[in-house]
Amino acid sequence: MAARTARAWVRIAAVAVLLAGVSVAGCGGGGSSDEKGGTIALLLPETKTTRYEEQDKPNFEKRVHEICKNCQVIYSNANQDPAKQQQQAEAAITKGAKVIVISAVDVESAGAIVRSAKQRGVKVIAYGRLIPNANIDYYVSIDPYKVGQQQAQSQMKALTANGRSNPRIVMINGAPTDSNSKPYKDGAASIFKQQGAQIVKSYDTPDWSPDKAQQEMDQSITTLGKTGFDGVYVANDGMASGAIAALEGAGINPGSRSVTGQDAELAGVQRILAGKQLMTVYQPIIQIARTSAELAVPLAQGKKPPANLTPDPVDNGQKKVPSALLATTEITKSNIDQTVVKDGFLKAPDICTSAYASACKAAGVS
Repeated sequence: MAARTARAWVRIAAVAVLLAGVSVAGCGGGGSSDEKGGTIALLLPETKTTRYEEQDKPNFEKRVHEICKNCQVIYSNANQDPAKQQQQAEAAITKGAKVIVISAVDVESAGAIVRSAKQRGVKVIAYGRLIPNANIDYYVSIDPYKVGQQQAQSQMKALTANGRSNPRIVMINGAPTDSNSKPYKDGAASIFKQQGAQIVKSYDTPDWSPDKAQQEMDQSITTLGKTGFDGVYVANDGMASGAIAALEGAGINPGSRSVTGQDAELAGVQRILAGKQLMTVYQPIIQIARTSAELAVPLAQGKKPPANLTPDPVDNGQKKVPSALLATTEITKSNIDQTVVKDGFLKAPDICTSAYASACKAAGVS
């Protein structure tokens, strides 16, 4: 009896030692990213463009928690207020954020956020918008110049097919506070110049605001007349909604003006199916969010991310920033099902409501 009791205590002691070892491994530095936590701040710029709340935020948070169940994401949206974004960054650092992932409202003033973060040992990932002349650690985005070229090439192809040689273009560009706006505009303008188009009006639109884009389109129609322009280049889908509203308000069929867009917003894709908008550019937002999360988690844990995540160095005026520039895709009626639906970015039932059911059927969206 005493021998059996002794053996039982030996077994219990062995199990206790084993469990203690597991506990130490789980809490110590040798654990996986899933075991070791970290605090990450995600700072997004605005809500007028639906992608930030509907795509960027949830996909970033999902990927963080897939690879690090114990990580915390502090989320803030600045609603186009640079001062508010700076306050949000300071608050996140105070709460213990070791990494700031920021899509800057104003890329110039965001330099102050970077300086403050770096002084306190906090890493900074520029998300979507490059922050110039700042000591950022990583940059994840697309190539905005190529996006502008994609938009203009698609528009010129459509206008040429409709018999419009040397077309007259109204350009409704993005916010000047966004580092991507100028490359979008310059990329598009390079194609227009190469192919003989004339830019008859050009606007830089504060806050990427659909309302302001509608006003700009109204001004263009008033100044140029209904027949004084052939195409409307618009930098994103939100502003395209405003431009199209102005065209329709003036009795102009928007389908006749080959309106461009970007972001593959649900409403933008529906307008493409309805023939009101020519195209949109599908940014791989899911992949941008996931790649940013895969950089942020190890940084929050004091580790160095894998170098293969950022193969595209970008010069921001201060340094060559390790970067990931992800490919974009032109979306038209012909490839909605094979792109945004197939990728799970948008769901066919959400696109193909009763108002768009026949158009979806004709375009093979299911």
